[in-house]
Amino acid sequence: MIKVFGHKAPDTDSTGSPIIWAWYLSEVRKTPAQAVLQGEPNTEAAWMLAKWGLDKPGIIADVAPGEQCVVVDTNNPAELPASINEAEVIEIIDHHLLAGGLRTRLPINITIRPLACTATIMHDLIGDEDLARAPRAVKGAMLTCILSDTLEFRSPTTTPHDRFVAEKLAKDLGVSIPEYAAEMFAAKSDVSTFTDEALLRMDSKEYELGGRQLRVSVLETTAPKVLLDRKDALIAAMPAVAAADGADEVLLFIVDILNEEATLLVPNDFVRQVAEKSFNATVSGDTVVLPGIMSRKKQIIPALAV
Repeated sequence: MIKVFGHKAPDTDSTGSPIIWAWYLSEVRKTPAQAVLQGEPNTEAAWMLAKWGLDKPGIIADVAPGEQCVVVDTNNPAELPASINEAEVIEIIDHHLLAGGLRTRLPINITIRPLACTATIMHDLIGDEDLARAPRAVKGAMLTCILSDTLEFRSPTTTPHDRFVAEKLAKDLGVSIPEYAAEMFAAKSDVSTFTDEALLRMDSKEYELGGRQLRVSVLETTAPKVLLDRKDALIAAMPAVAAADGADEVLLFIVDILNEEATLLVPNDFVRQVAEKSFNATVSGDTVVLPGIMSRKKQIIPALAV
């Protein structure tokens, strides 16, 4: 059985895309496959599963030597199981920069395209004829992934093709994108049950800057005040999270989806320096608002400097 999975701390795309591709492998290619996750899905991803009646994929801690795997929504070994290079990766489908470090025994299919969402790439790879056979739940997951990764087309990563595919799927499903996205973002914004430590890890990537290991975390919300009211507790939790995860610092960006801006929490002089050099910002307290900043992949990570 082929395992299909995305990155650690699975968001909507890393929850939905394994489901989409496992369906395609099993039902179209006739190669039995199983979607799995590296951790609990975030609130929006969990909402998607319930909305479309999808079973939550099983959670794995690692992969076995020689086990066949398809990696989606990442190609970075730091975001994959510890034994990934001992498994047999047979395919990679992703929309992030090429990180390097994965090894395979044989040539494999690798599809990395500059689109906003892995599910958009899967739509194209599957093709209209086979997609017509897909259950509504698979198409619903595909639509949810695209609207999540594009922030309902607000993110600068959005391409005309992402929008075309989302609108096509919504029409097929009889879904109003504005109403559906509002439901999605409400689910994403409900973080009341999460600890501060869980929030800092919920949607994060590892990144090295100036010889320091960073955990760059993003929380996308339509209710930023709920998170900012927890600012002091989030800042207090950062050193322990960094130490436990082998990082030097945690950078937390709270992205206000509706106002299209991010607030960076500034716990110390190092993060203040990063904010000022990376975003030409003036920092006077323990937060700084960054107008127009929405995307970690396109606007945050490439800009980071010390």
